[in-house]
Amino acid sequence: MSIITKAAAIGGGVIGAGWVARLLLNGIDVSIFDPDPEAARKVGEVMKGARRAYKQMLPDGLPKEGKLTFAKTIADAVADADFIQESVPERLDLKHRVLAEIDLYAPANAIVGSSTSGIKPTDMQVAMKKHPERLVVGHPFNPVYLLPLVEIVGGEQTFPEAIEVAKEMYASIGMKPVVIRKEIEAFVGDRLLEAAWREALWLIKDGICTVEELDDIMRYGFGLRWAQMGMFQVYRVAGGEAGMRHFMAQFGPCLKWPWTKLMDVPEFNDELVDLIATQSDDQADGLSIRELEKIRDDNLVAIMDALSKQNKGKGWGAGALHKDYTKQLAKLAAKKPTASKAAEKAKAEKPKKKKKG
Repeated sequence: MSIITKAAAIGGGVIGAGWVARLLLNGIDVSIFDPDPEAARKVGEVMKGARRAYKQMLPDGLPKEGKLTFAKTIADAVADADFIQESVPERLDLKHRVLAEIDLYAPANAIVGSSTSGIKPTDMQVAMKKHPERLVVGHPFNPVYLLPLVEIVGGEQTFPEAIEVAKEMYASIGMKPVVIRKEIEAFVGDRLLEAAWREALWLIKDGICTVEELDDIMRYGFGLRWAQMGMFQVYRVAGGEAGMRHFMAQFGPCLKWPWTKLMDVPEFNDELVDLIATQSDDQADGLSIRELEKIRDDNLVAIMDALSKQNKGKGWGAGALHKDYTKQLAKLAAKKPTASKAAEKAKAEKPKKKKKG
């Protein structure tokens, strides 16, 4: 299996910092570049939350953290990395500038992953003049240090071998890599989220429900089912003993009914933003973003831990992967740090005391 020995992170926002946290907590050294003068503080805040969550997963102790270095340039950050994750804002011109620089200075065998939420890799790798074949989309979900899914997408110039190596590298840090079979904007996860988001905006705009009521419908209802089975397996079960064929026959006609507004988009104006933002403030009830992050992380760890005990102890879905991941981290934590070669050499060359008499 291809493992990561030294990583570079380009961009230290919410997603970039999440990658840094997952890598460091797997004992991997990371060099990060982010021109934001607040980058160190922001990454530090994410690291604080990630450590807290991992301590719940591994109460007996965490692996020795990798070393984090803040590089002054992209060239310095990627110089000796074998895995590079780009997480800059979703502007194609910016992606081009950053990826061109990464490609210029990174080792030829380094895998370059992009955290983009929807830009096709073919459109990005045109900026890479040396080795465009090693670029893949590695699209994660927030918080990256806890949620294991990463969508892998190759572009027209991406080598199949690069996709395989990327899969192994992401899997080595406890993730669930899913290779998207055809290159498409927004991939799979964000297309599903976008469909739900559009319908949700209409439901709020038309006064059908508030943001809190909509969230309650998700978290007390189908959200619990999706967390451990997903859409199609849930619907297979809903079909009863006849399974998916019966479900499709029963509910297929509904597709022609005017139940959704997915083909329409509500006007995204100040009135809609104010409506949703005000209702969201009411829903938060004074809780800060950091407090909500802690609640989210606690819930995610508890859900995955519960799922890890299902299926006669083998784990189910994300719980099965969580079970394996915590075992992997526990093995890393159990390893005693070895002395550096320089320290060993110095010890060997240290003059021995002569015996008295």
